[in-house]
Amino acid sequence: MIDREKLLQEKEVVEEINRHKWLQSEMQGYDIGFDKAADDWFQQYASAWVAHHLPKCCKDVKKNGKK
Repeated sequence: MIDREKLLQEKEVVEEINRHKWLQSEMQGYDIGFDKAADDWFQQYASAWVAHHLPKCCKDVKKNGKK
């Protein structure tokens, strides 16, 4: 399980969610808001982001929600 609160403290994650928000808002034709964009980003991309961006020693954020 991914620790959502911990990831939301990462500047890079917030930037990714804001980018996702912009793209999804453009597709929908209105501002979907940060919360909806974050929910969608976590469902679709968080696991891959963690696997790619966090060092091997910190992947326990993904495994048990703790560091």
